Amino acid sequence: MQPSERLSRIPPYLFAELERKIADKRAQGIDVISLGIGDPDTPTPALVTEALAEAAADPGTHRYPSNRGRPELREAVAGFYERRFGVALDPATEVIPALGAKECIFNLNLAFLDPGDIALAADPGYPVYTGGPLLAGGEPFLMPLKPERAFAPDLAAIPADARERARLLYLNYPNNPTGAVVPDGLFEQAVAFARAHDLLVVHDASYTETTFDGYVAPSFLATPGAKEVGVEVFSLSKGYNMTGWRAAAIVGNAEALEAYWRLKTNIDSGMFEAVQLATVAALSPAGDAAAREMSGLYQRRRDLVCDALREIGVAVTPPGGTIYVWAPVPAGHTSTSYCEMVLEESAVVISPGGAYGPNGEGFFRISLTIDDDRLREAVERLRTSLGAAEGRAA
Repeated sequence: MQPSERLSRIPPYLFAELERKIADKRAQGIDVISLGIGDPDTPTPALVTEALAEAAADPGTHRYPSNRGRPELREAVAGFYERRFGVALDPATEVIPALGAKECIFNLNLAFLDPGDIALAADPGYPVYTGGPLLAGGEPFLMPLKPERAFAPDLAAIPADARERARLLYLNYPNNPTGAVVPDGLFEQAVAFARAHDLLVVHDASYTETTFDGYVAPSFLATPGAKEVGVEVFSLSKGYNMTGWRAAAIVGNAEALEAYWRLKTNIDSGMFEAVQLATVAALSPAGDAAAREMSGLYQRRRDLVCDALREIGVAVTPPGGTIYVWAPVPAGHTSTSYCEMVLEESAVVISPGGAYGPNGEGFFRISLTIDDDRLREAVERLRTSLGAAEGRAA
């Protein structure tokens, strides 16, 4: 049996590999603590689960849903965007539910890329920004995100050939994996760039509701002209502890949403209506407090990890948002060799930066999605490994 050639174009998915390594260690009886995968450890807010239970008991939600979503959901998303970002959306034409950000981002590649077309993707970045174009028959072009530029892509440095062939531009702030927040002026530059090169900007807004130190993340669509050239993918996975629910929405440019919807009608049958109604509850004003509470939890965990890393000489910059810490590896190690050493010596799983793209080399990512006691234990184990690495390097 021969798999398709397109599958050979992409490496194994990073998080599938991490899950395999964790399973192997645990099968050996080793107590592994995983700081690799960003899956919130606390329950989904009660107002959401209660709304799900009520909706699931209604036989009216048990039939095929519409890919366009229930009017209540589209109106809830629009209401949230007005309240939270000051962005006006037409629920009828500028909001469509998505089965999580991952599905939506991948399907945008199918909807907008032909063979030879390019998606401009962050490096380092979420792997679907690069794997999705390959599976769709297009090509990713990597835009380096470097500390000296506050992890912002240099749009002016993109070669002419790539600019001419580009059909999609992926942005993501607060940024996974670096934790960076959007630098001043970047969204405005992206709007001008998209107009000049006739492409669609896709802003992955999966982490706008998880921010620290008083910072409030903006929507790309709040940028003047953004709705003319772009869409935003808003996910409830991280900010509302709903990773397993696959609840998200794509909002913005009506023409782009229509193309996405036409594709989806041939791929899936929409979001379970009980989940749609639970999402309505999450996006209500009563749900805002839940997201703020989670930001406070992750800020406390961020500080715990960053303080421990600094104590042993790691020059880590605390992230302004997301559920991750992005830190440089000790001298004498690659990202992969260091993460492998930590796994073998301390039974702690962390993600090698190089897995997120060539410019992620030299860094590792820590996820803050385990309870405080286990996180403290992991940090102590990590401190031992870091200390050992520093000692060997000396």
